[in-house]
Amino acid sequence: MTTSRCCEHCAEPMPITARRHARFCRPACRAAAHRAARSIPAELTSRPRWVRRTSRKVPVSVGGDVASSTDPASWSTYRDAARSTAGAGLGFVLDGDGVVCLDLDHCLDDEGAVAGWARNVLDAVDGSTWVEVSQGGDGLHVWGHGRLPGDAGRRLQLDDGSVEVYATGRYIAVTGQTFGDTPRCLGDLQHVIDSLL
Repeated sequence: MTTSRCCEHCAEPMPITARRHARFCRPACRAAAHRAARSIPAELTSRPRWVRRTSRKVPVSVGGDVASSTDPASWSTYRDAARSTAGAGLGFVLDGDGVVCLDLDHCLDDEGAVAGWARNVLDAVDGSTWVEVSQGGDGLHVWGHGRLPGDAGRRLQLDDGSVEVYATGRYIAVTGQTFGDTPRCLGDLQHVIDSLL
């Protein structure tokens, strides 16, 4: 029998024997989460725009209340969010300051191979920015700097897949699981955004 809480790293239910404030289901998940924390670029961790998230990607504050991607009062520092036991993981809020995220949905197969349409996006990025594996394990988040016309999010169909481009009014679930050997910094994505739009 398990509790309704989930492991912060793998999102599996916590064992019934887990302590009330435990964040990870086993030592391997704790170690993986600490490695992930070291891989998140400082351009993100230095901004006080962090929230917690439930296993269903609902944003919550570090105290466990519902958070909003448009209400700075519900955000916190990375340090406070990483220490909190609320929810099942971390999220970063985009607020229009030039940090953007390209969300490549369902682009990794079971062996981790990248679909052709997503490979084209990664080739355009050319290894210049941080890319992480998404919470579901089959998508990628490409983080960087850029602007969107009107800053509204866009969902674009690319062959057999889709990419969502966000710059403001949205939070992104952050795993910290770096994809490949991408750098731990945010590069300029404006040329990629312009080509997609």
